[in-house]
Amino acid sequence: MLKRLLLILALFAGQSVASQPLPVIEVYTPTVCLACIEWAEHLRQNGFTVKVTQTEDMEAVKRRLKVPKDLEAIPSATVAGYFIEGHVHADQIKELLVEKPKALGLAVPGLPLGAPGREFSSPTCETACTMLDKDSTATPRVRREFYETLLVRKDGKTSTYARH
Repeated sequence: MLKRLLLILALFAGQSVASQPLPVIEVYTPTVCLACIEWAEHLRQNGFTVKVTQTEDMEAVKRRLKVPKDLEAIPSATVAGYFIEGHVHADQIKELLVEKPKALGLAVPGLPLGAPGREFSSPTCETACTMLDKDSTATPRVRREFYETLLVRKDGKTSTYARH
């Protein structure tokens, strides 16, 4: 726990947590997925070299990576022997690479609003709240919602890795 706390503090302080460059992350997306492209850009802006592979058979990718059915999202990725399923924050991927847990990977199931690549431009919320648009001519819609990043262990069981 202390190691993770120190890692998080280093990330927020803008310090490098590793002297080596980040490994390449290979992102798999269905053809023409704008949110997936935005997520890949989020990863690039956070220091990753990203290789994007578009495919019509995402189901085959998820089977190959052993992503549990109930954790599926749209994009999938691989980095350093782990799978990354869904719109996972770059900082959590960096933490995973430092901690090196015995796990299959990280997952953000579904398409939660507010996750990288799924944000609205503003306003932002820093307390994991649900935000609504309040347009007098339309029904309010969710702008950001609570979600969790899950650590997927080798046995397929999950635990909460981060809350957003």
